[in-house]
Amino acid sequence: MNTVKILGFELEERLAAALSYVLGIISGLFMIVFVQDNKNVRFHALQSILWFLVLLLVDLLLGWFTPFGRLISLVGFASMLFLAYNAYMGKKFKIPMLGDVAEKVVDK
Repeated sequence: MNTVKILGFELEERLAAALSYVLGIISGLFMIVFVQDNKNVRFHALQSILWFLVLLLVDLLLGWFTPFGRLISLVGFASMLFLAYNAYMGKKFKIPMLGDVAEKVVDK
């Protein structure tokens, strides 16, 4: 079982990858900053940042109080659960285009 160190604590790699999605951009940034030596966790953290930035931009463009804004919030919550679950199960689900970008950046 692989572990990563975050602020002196050891976490299972799959749990750290899943936690990258829980608070969207915030948890993604946290993992990017504090996990330097694990490409899997960094991939999920960067994909989380990119995905939730896209959702935020779409939400801002469509407006928060419109039905589309509420739909974007629902999509964000459902995708967070889906992505966190897959990361915890050890699956590398790649969001089209964004996952490829995250993978290229992490592999550098």
